[in-house]
Amino acid sequence: MRIFLLTFILSSLLANTADAVETCSRIAIINYQEVLVDSNASEKGEGLRYQLEKDPVAKEYLDTYQKNSAIRWPSAVLGTAGTGLLIFGFFSSDSQDRQIYLISGGATILVNFLIARTLEVTNEANLDRAILEYNKRNLPKIYFNPEGNRETSAGFPGIKIGLTQDWSF
Repeated sequence: MRIFLLTFILSSLLANTADAVETCSRIAIINYQEVLVDSNASEKGEGLRYQLEKDPVAKEYLDTYQKNSAIRWPSAVLGTAGTGLLIFGFFSSDSQDRQIYLISGGATILVNFLIARTLEVTNEANLDRAILEYNKRNLPKIYFNPEGNRETSAGFPGIKIGLTQDWSF
């Protein structure tokens, strides 16, 4: 049972690497050409810098976006501590200690994920604002939809807000 749970946790952590591939494939359309938004692995939004630095307000929002996208060490430490508590709980011999370690490790990881995800989503508003400020005063326009330029049922590019659930039987 412990080996199964440990394998499940490790595989779920490794499965999240697919999100990184999706993030790197975001595109914007400038002058009918596709431009990679995250062309550099270390700087998100760097693919738009050439266009956005023409407008000082847009450049400031882009710099804020990139500064806030940097690795947050407290988040990494907290996630590592939660994972350590979970692993220690799996191999603990006392059932009461096991329960405490598993619950505290799981709660630590959950809280860390929610805080990191909230900061990430909030930071995306800086990139959207940079593009909006650029488009107000400059040509060619930048067309960017973080959802992958998909169209909604209304026929225009849109952003999904909230939780969704697709049921398939």
